Amino acid sequence: MTFELRTYTAAEGKMEDLLQRFRDHTVGLLERHGMSSIGYWVRDPDAGTLVYLLRHRGAPKENWAAFAADPEWISARAASVLEGELTTHIESVFLEAVDFSPLQG
Repeated sequence: MTFELRTYTAAEGKMEDLLQRFRDHTVGLLERHGMSSIGYWVRDPDAGTLVYLLRHRGAPKENWAAFAADPEWISARAASVLEGELTTHIESVFLEAVDFSPLQG
C-alpha cells in the first residue's frame, strides 16, 4: 500500500481559506477517489503550512487523475480561488511501509 505525505504552503492570508476548502470539499473527494486521510497537521498556523498523510487504495497516479477530473472538485476549486490562489507551493512524497510498520496494508 502506498502512502503520500503532502505539504502545502498557503498564500499570504489564505491559510484559513485553504483549511476551509479541505473541510468542506477536499477530504470527502479524496476518499471518493481512493485516498484515505490518515491525518492533517499545521506546522505553525501563523507560518501557513498544512501537512497531511494519505493512504492510497490503488495507483496514486490514477487516483489523482480521477480526483482532478471530478466536476465537484473543479467547481469547488474554481470558487475557492476567485480572489487568488490558496497555495504557493505543494510538495508530495510517496512512501511505502516497511514490514514492521504498524501502518502496513
